Amino acid sequence: MTELTGKTIVVTGGAGFLGQAVCRVLRERGVAAEAIVVPRRKDFDLTCEADVERLYEQAKPDIVIHLAAEVGGIGANMLQPGRFFYANMAMGMHLVEHARRRGLEKFVHTGTVCAYPKFATVPFREDDLWSGYPEETNAPYGVAKKAIFVMLDGYLRQYGLASSVVVPVNLYGPRDNFDPLSSHVIPALIRKCEEARLAGDREIVCWGTGSATREFLYVDDAAEGIVRATEVMSEPVPINLGGGQEIAIRDLVQKIAAACDFTGGIRWDDTKPDGQPRRGLDISRARSLLGWEPKMDFDRGLAATVDWWRQHAEAASVSA
Repeated sequence: MTELTGKTIVVTGGAGFLGQAVCRVLRERGVAAEAIVVPRRKDFDLTCEADVERLYEQAKPDIVIHLAAEVGGIGANMLQPGRFFYANMAMGMHLVEHARRRGLEKFVHTGTVCAYPKFATVPFREDDLWSGYPEETNAPYGVAKKAIFVMLDGYLRQYGLASSVVVPVNLYGPRDNFDPLSSHVIPALIRKCEEARLAGDREIVCWGTGSATREFLYVDDAAEGIVRATEVMSEPVPINLGGGQEIAIRDLVQKIAAACDFTGGIRWDDTKPDGQPRRGLDISRARSLLGWEPKMDFDRGLAATVDWWRQHAEAASVSA
């Protein structure tokens, strides 16, 4: 068991959607606010080795929780496959290597459900991570994140670097990224439905056929799982963090439209890709190793996310 109080903890991506929730859980665990270091991109480009080295030198962390990623929905992955591979691979490599050089107590890596093979058996089990190639539209991102699993395993065996690895499914919740160019499916659909309702549009257009399935995890539940892995795991055994409910995108759109009071039609553009056919995680390893399972009911979490967007839409639109 790793005691977190009294430690200096760097949280990459700590100012982001998931990062803010993780920092909140750390404070609830008794970690002093001043002991949580959140590097900002304007100060540290984590794809640059010199900046990573400077971050470690200035912060002198005991633990690093690596959440930072360049990521987006299907469209963003299709537009920037090279950047998504390079940025995520470079950040992971530099952060792990310099963690080893500085003799950190522990490195915590947050992977992605995009690392799973395109046709993995549902529910996805961690032992199946290497049983095939990921879905093509997000493979560069997924492979880059998964490669760090291998790096951490090698660094544990050769250098004794303690680490833990979690694999969260798609996240959602208040404070999510609602930028139409880079947001994931739930915030993208909430914004689409809300803007259509306010404009009096008769219909919205959604990508694909609606037949693909996804699973979603409320951000606070994900944060609790990550902090729990920081406390109890010292080897990079991948651990799924899932929400426990697989839902077809067609049904998800109906739920979101209802939550947004949008009563217009829904048209599917089947010239656009569906992405991975199915996603659903087996979380038995998280239950057994972390004593963790999700708490938030999906419909209640969805309502909270819609309420947050309604309160912040104007400011978010301006900043975007």
